[in-house]
Amino acid sequence: MRGRPPVAAVTDADLDVAAGECLALVGESGCGKSVLASALLGLLPGNATTEGSAMVDGIDLLAADERTLARTVRGRRVGLVPQSPAAHLTPVRTVRAHLAEALRELTGTPRADLPQAVRAAAERAAFPADHLDRHPHQLSGGLAQRAATALALVGDAPLLLADEPTTGLDRDLVDRTADELRRHADSGHALLLITHDLAAAQRIADRVAVMYAGRIVEVSPADRFFASPVARRRPSTEAVGAAPPDPGPRHPYARGLLAALPERDFIPVPGMPPELGDLPDGCAFAPRCPRATNTCRDTPRLTDGVACHHPQEAHHA
Repeated sequence: MRGRPPVAAVTDADLDVAAGECLALVGESGCGKSVLASALLGLLPGNATTEGSAMVDGIDLLAADERTLARTVRGRRVGLVPQSPAAHLTPVRTVRAHLAEALRELTGTPRADLPQAVRAAAERAAFPADHLDRHPHQLSGGLAQRAATALALVGDAPLLLADEPTTGLDRDLVDRTADELRRHADSGHALLLITHDLAAAQRIADRVAVMYAGRIVEVSPADRFFASPVARRRPSTEAVGAAPPDPGPRHPYARGLLAALPERDFIPVPGMPPELGDLPDGCAFAPRCPRATNTCRDTPRLTDGVACHHPQEAHHA
């Protein structure tokens, strides 16, 4: 930043997504989720730098030059549903023109077959056919989102980054869009779903990664992550010390995200996320955490799927 120290927007992100798998990346706004997606496609601003590697189909995305990203990666090996679709659509072209161009470039669809292929691509993302000749400024936020999703699915890329793909959609369309993304994964593609919509994540994710203040703090199988905590009974004398771990997340922040849902406790996580340019020493969540101790002055490492000095199992043990 001009006149200021660098900001570590994402630090030590270590993730893998397999073909046929959906990994949901969740966390509050400003924690670095979209920055991570932009880094993978070389879409960060000019003052940003990246370190490390990100391998897709034998190509290191972080080391690739712009020509490689433009001609062999974007749309072909990595598809993107952008967080702000209206800003990514060319304002002077219709949705039909966007889809036709993508189909020609990414799939080689013959000109004679384009009208039918465009309609099929639009239907795949529940975009209404009678809106295909509209320009981006004539679309609602939800329609722009569906247009962007249709474009992202055209190339059938091995990896799809879906950054808030259900924003602006009503619940029925959220479910339909989520189910289409799940079908995309089930057909052998990897899906990284970046979302605030935990219901959508629960519907289609295989695993969940939780990000806080630029760091991954928990990675968990989705069925365990979304499991409801159960009341513990006093163990019998034979079972003392052998009680199984609680279902649900192990990190206090992740548990707080679920507890904030209306269908659960509807209790918000106290406090506010820190600014990435002014992070506290040690565990960034400690100022908001009811379990924080002096140990939290040291930054916890992601170990066995959780980065916390006081994970849930240790608390009960």
